[in-house]
Amino acid sequence: KEDGSVVTWGSSHLGGNCSRVQGHLKDVTSLHASAGAFAALKQNGQVVTWGQEDFGGDSSKVESQLKNVQHIQPASFAFAAVLENGSVVTWGEAMSGGDSTSVQEELQNVTTLKSTAAAFAAIRSDGTLVSWGAADQGGDSQAVQAQLCQVSEVAATGKAFAAILATGRVVTWGDPAAGGDSSSVQHQLYDVQQIVGSAAA
Repeated sequence: KEDGSVVTWGSSHLGGNCSRVQGHLKDVTSLHASAGAFAALKQNGQVVTWGQEDFGGDSSKVESQLKNVQHIQPASFAFAAVLENGSVVTWGEAMSGGDSTSVQEELQNVTTLKSTAAAFAAIRSDGTLVSWGAADQGGDSQAVQAQLCQVSEVAATGKAFAAILATGRVVTWGDPAAGGDSSSVQHQLYDVQQIVGSAAA
């Protein structure tokens, strides 16, 4: 609302009831939703979450880290937040991107964050890219990692990512049936300006 407060309705256990955190929902500047939870970013850079715990509705374990948040990116079962210093904090279902421990040291100087249903991809200021989450839904980019330099933009389908390089070329990974395999059109993918993804293409 105009005054920065929030009103919810719908399935109570999937975020329709915010009574548990209502007192904290003031000065909200943006709202973000997973498949069963919400995350509200406040003017002071703090985050308030509610809804189903395994959809990211409980951020208590990382609450002390959620300060000076600049951007929140939801997936279906987890959230990721970019802080003012370029680091990233994640919470929610661990296997679906809620646990970024394996790449935490690499998550520095992050400028852009995108997600599939169960994975995240972060572009760093040096043009490199880091991914984590469900391997078959874009969380594992090792097969194309050598190509992921000078990344200017990343787009997502429900289960795959596509990165545009500074050269105008495109690199894809994730579920081949959902856009993760662009080999059949690779010869056409040059001078690309923008990529838009659907649920599976």
